[in-house]
Amino acid sequence: MPRCAIRPETAADVDAIDRITRAAFQHHPHSDQTEHLIIVRLRAAGALTLSLVAEQDGQVVGHAAFSPITFSDGSAGWYGLGPIAVAPLHQGQGVGATLVQQGLDLLRARGAAGCVVLGEPAYYGRFGFAHRAECVFAGVPAPYFQVLAFGNSKATGEVAYHAAFGPH
Repeated sequence: MPRCAIRPETAADVDAIDRITRAAFQHHPHSDQTEHLIIVRLRAAGALTLSLVAEQDGQVVGHAAFSPITFSDGSAGWYGLGPIAVAPLHQGQGVGATLVQQGLDLLRARGAAGCVVLGEPAYYGRFGFAHRAECVFAGVPAPYFQVLAFGNSKATGEVAYHAAFGPH
């Protein structure tokens, strides 16, 4: 594990989060380069349930956002992970994994029902995320949309992310 501190974002972190998110997604093959705008819109809407930063040597080097999602079956208490970004020079050192794990632990502690993520199955599988055929996110290849239930939650149906993720 990297030697970094995970903490909630503060107003002083906003510019660093923007820079890190832009840099992390700059050459990502599945990015439309709007991840930083999603964070801005979630923050403005008061929909950032958790906004965590990773700090090393006094510098913000990573960020993870968690926001409410809805299931078409009406299941409550679910959240989506993302965007998550780590500064390019700090990638591959466990910073992202630490952000994800601590964010999931905080959601559990708050009594959340579970979390969903859109991402690489091999990466997110190590946290317990898995594709469930009864949970759908339209327009995305099935294996890349993954679910992690906390406890006995049985949410099913189509998932909708906050409007901040939509086109603007």
